[in-house]
Amino acid sequence: MKTVLMVAEKPSLAQSIAKILSRGTMSSHKGLNGACSVHEYTGTFAGQPVHFKMTSVCGHVMTLDFLGKYNKWDKVDPAELFSQAPTEKKEANPKLNMVKFLQVEARGCDYIVLWLDCDKEGENICFEVLDAVLPVMNKAHSGEKTVFRAQFSSITDTDICHAMAHLGSPDHNEALSVDARQELDLRIGCAFTRFQTKYFQGKYGDLDSSLISFGPCQTPTLGFCVERHDKIQSFTPETYWVLQAKVNADENRTLLLDWDRVRVFDREIAQMFLNMTKLEKEAQVEATSKKEKAKQRPLALNTVEMLRVASSSLGMGPQHAMQTAERLYTQGYISYPRTETTHYPENFDLKGPLRQQSNHPYWADTVKQLLVEGINRPRKGHDAGDHPPITPMKAATEVELGGDAWRLYEYITRHFIATVSYDCRYLQSTIAFRLGPEHFTCSGKTVLSPGFTAIMPWQSVPLEESLPTCQCGDTFPVSEVKLLEKQTSPPDYLTEAELITLMEKHGIGTDASIPVHINNICQRNYVTVESGRRLKPTNLGIVLVHGYYKIDVELVQPTIRSAVEKQLNLIAQGRADYRQVLGHTLDVFKRKFHYFVDSIAGMDELMEVSFSPLAATGKPLSRCGKCHRFMKYIQAKPSRLHCSHCDETYTLPPNGTIKLYKELRCPLDDFELVLWSSGSRGKSYPLCPYCYNHPPFRDMKKGMGCNECTHPTCQHSLSMLGVGQCVECESGVLVLDPTSGPKWKMACNRCNVVAHCFENAHRVRVAADTCGVCEAALLDVDFNKAKSPLPSGETQHTGCVFCDPVFQELVELKHAASCHPMHRGGPGRRQGRGRGRGRRPLGKPGPRRPKDKMSALAAYFV
Repeated sequence: MKTVLMVAEKPSLAQSIAKILSRGTMSSHKGLNGACSVHEYTGTFAGQPVHFKMTSVCGHVMTLDFLGKYNKWDKVDPAELFSQAPTEKKEANPKLNMVKFLQVEARGCDYIVLWLDCDKEGENICFEVLDAVLPVMNKAHSGEKTVFRAQFSSITDTDICHAMAHLGSPDHNEALSVDARQELDLRIGCAFTRFQTKYFQGKYGDLDSSLISFGPCQTPTLGFCVERHDKIQSFTPETYWVLQAKVNADENRTLLLDWDRVRVFDREIAQMFLNMTKLEKEAQVEATSKKEKAKQRPLALNTVEMLRVASSSLGMGPQHAMQTAERLYTQGYISYPRTETTHYPENFDLKGPLRQQSNHPYWADTVKQLLVEGINRPRKGHDAGDHPPITPMKAATEVELGGDAWRLYEYITRHFIATVSYDCRYLQSTIAFRLGPEHFTCSGKTVLSPGFTAIMPWQSVPLEESLPTCQCGDTFPVSEVKLLEKQTSPPDYLTEAELITLMEKHGIGTDASIPVHINNICQRNYVTVESGRRLKPTNLGIVLVHGYYKIDVELVQPTIRSAVEKQLNLIAQGRADYRQVLGHTLDVFKRKFHYFVDSIAGMDELMEVSFSPLAATGKPLSRCGKCHRFMKYIQAKPSRLHCSHCDETYTLPPNGTIKLYKELRCPLDDFELVLWSSGSRGKSYPLCPYCYNHPPFRDMKKGMGCNECTHPTCQHSLSMLGVGQCVECESGVLVLDPTSGPKWKMACNRCNVVAHCFENAHRVRVAADTCGVCEAALLDVDFNKAKSPLPSGETQHTGCVFCDPVFQELVELKHAASCHPMHRGGPGRRQGRGRGRGRRPLGKPGPRRPKDKMSALAAYFV
């Protein structure tokens, strides 16, 4: 029996699809990477009985990056990144071992069916999966097709079964367009980002951004926000005057009349019109009209409109809204949420999704009425040729979904019902008045049929008082005529919804990437999100955009990126050569980069006005080992120490607090040590600012503190304070924190494991001896007699935290509250627990290690 491997984009998606295709008869087990499951069942494929294996990836399998030295900012000229720097595809998440997992599952398989998301990114992931699995699959007979692509838009029985019955092939051109975008964004973004980050962070101390990034889409997005800011700043209010008149409709009601001239900007002229009308006692009706009008139902919902409404009406940021929509999709509640289409195909079953909502407590009556009376065909919108508009696929309740998921689902469902409802019809009545030589009007609306506004009440026609019945020539007594003085007001800051509209209009990003670009400018501290989800540029964002204006306006204007997006779409359509588009675009930006570098002084002039130089920033903290003067601690991102006398800057670990460490000095360079801490519930360790930036030993890397230093005799080093190999990660060592008493703790120097131990101990130190069982370093612990937890009231004990039964009861393992990126473990570190002094490296705890406290705690993380 042959085997068919099927791969989806997410584990939850794989489970849903397998459940539908197997009709619930599948068996499931976890894959070797622990993140993806494998669902197996038997069935038929291409007219023959086969064994099916359905599994998934977790998004992209591979990511594009530079090779070797080109990832090191200090060793490569950014200009080399445009053409000379070689790139390679690396695993997007090495910890998942996705390539190995796919190869294990694919070995011995005869066919593969790709169930990746049906967009350009999904096509790209298809070929990433194929690159991994084809070498280990059974070889096909000559001419036999073994690779299939499923096209689907929702996780419903009908759509999935239809996709399985009409399999196609993956689109290589669409995958290439994604490859091109990835390489362009990597090379262009990294070159500009590295240059301007190093240049400005080396000069200014209060930029408050760890990365001064540039992106071909991100920067024009920021440009829209700053353009609106500039309009607000340059706005000069103008005074204008409005003539307002009121007439008595009857004894209890007055009508407010609108002046046909609307407003005038000259006070004397406005006063003249007032003088001409204020003596009139009656207003004469010159004309009346009644006209039936319609407010159109909305177009079918696409991604951009969903994100706009989520931001403006639901208070959800674009990225959060997109993530919520994707979860609703994978759970089968809505159709695929990434689409540019606002037009339903003629053969789309509109009644099916509508029937799903016929018993919903919120809109059952509206839906049943539509099904009985007949639905209205949705308006003809734009067909982008991708996926149908976003549609609810099954009913859900607020209890079932809860929170933001429910609010977004409710809007999607109401919008869909509105698209198949009828237009709202209303009667607009207008009366034209003459008051002396001036003309005024009054209008009102009366709803005839609410139509779609019954399901979308926020779109309803506002209730207005009905106008009195009158004829041409009738008169109404004037109750008041006055002149109102007003001022023009500046525009407000862009809302996320308005920014999304601008990005769509100018072709900046795709429906999937727009939320990412908006999130990036927020994360980089270029804009802040104010009330009403309005985006207000920061000083840094404003200066950067003004600097681009000064040097090369095309770097920030949307025109050049829009042109690139059109070229990428031509690649996807097979109408443009991948290599030619890539080469031409990189050549254009390379020339712009060289001009930018030569002209950076223009942007620097703007920076000087808004930001303080390093020497004038921060507060004195620790002494420099070279000149022995105090260095200033700059707390703003990225945190660092700056010596103004030596003109040297030393980066510090992020995401924590820094303080002086007992005025102790590094034995290698005489710099005063500082203590980094992530908080009382987290971890802390000392570090030498110079060693942290200039590793003193070959087996050390930049960004390592004293808890990873291999100095053989320094009292703060790993060699002296290392206890034993971490019980969770393979590359880390548990290191005693000598500053943590009386709530003592050991922390892994690579991951975020923290072992709390020996509370209220008077003194804890790492002994010179090692455990005879696991070869971890022994700990020598002294307790106060009144608080000693040791048996028989003893106050001193020496033993192994892994093996000694006395110590096992005094140790509790936890994850740190926070940790910085250098604590994430990884290859290339020695496996042993040894702390120098010629002690041999130690491996994992041996089988004789007691399965008490520490072993049970280790099992907690499995």
